[in-house]
Amino acid sequence: MSKTTLLLRTLLSSALVLFPALLCAADIHLAVASNFSATMNSLAKQFEANSSHRLVLSFGSTGKQYAQIVNGAPFDAFFAADSERPHLLEKEGRTTGQGRFTYARGRLVLWSALPGFVDELGGVLENGDFRHLAIANPRLAPYGAAARQALERLGLWQSLQPRLVRGENIGQTFQFVRSGNAELGFVAKSQLIGADLADSGSYWPVPVFLHDPIDQQVAQLTDSEAVRTFLAFVQSAMGRQIISEHGYDLPDAD
Repeated sequence: MSKTTLLLRTLLSSALVLFPALLCAADIHLAVASNFSATMNSLAKQFEANSSHRLVLSFGSTGKQYAQIVNGAPFDAFFAADSERPHLLEKEGRTTGQGRFTYARGRLVLWSALPGFVDELGGVLENGDFRHLAIANPRLAPYGAAARQALERLGLWQSLQPRLVRGENIGQTFQFVRSGNAELGFVAKSQLIGADLADSGSYWPVPVFLHDPIDQQVAQLTDSEAVRTFLAFVQSAMGRQIISEHGYDLPDAD
């Protein structure tokens, strides 16, 4: 064996000892509900600062992302805005059969970018002078489904039909209201916090008894050390703190 070959083998062995994490680094492809975008970006920043793995994020409506996964989209995990789609994927045999858990409970708010426009009891829905009320598409977005339930239980769903503006997802719905194209709309509380708008405009926290719980679950679609490590981070004390700081209620810790 030549001295050059011996030297190369020695250097390679040293690299294996000193930098094992680099050799195991992986890209983790995640489908993420639009309402969770700011929170996931914060989680990704903290996770990547302490890991060799990298998150590749794709944001969209839960309904559309479910359809993409069914049609073969190569995601490693799906952070949905409901529990229905992750459960369906598990029943259909499209998950690893493990790693499904509730990572956050969403809060629905009625928000306007206009100060004083939304009163503290949400009476503006029945008495307010507005042209457009934005909601996410109830068929595709869990926050839209919750908004429809709230309006139905208030007895306003039918009467407000002419004024409804539907966003494809809760992200688009939020932009309708933020831009002023709709005077008010049902959005996620986490969006206001993520955009630093919790203290601007006016909003009404929709009482939880007006809609089914927005339990947001993750479905693990592939199995690898990288994916398991990230899901464990989401459930860790640090992960839960980040989620809470972004305006979500937390499920009970295991």
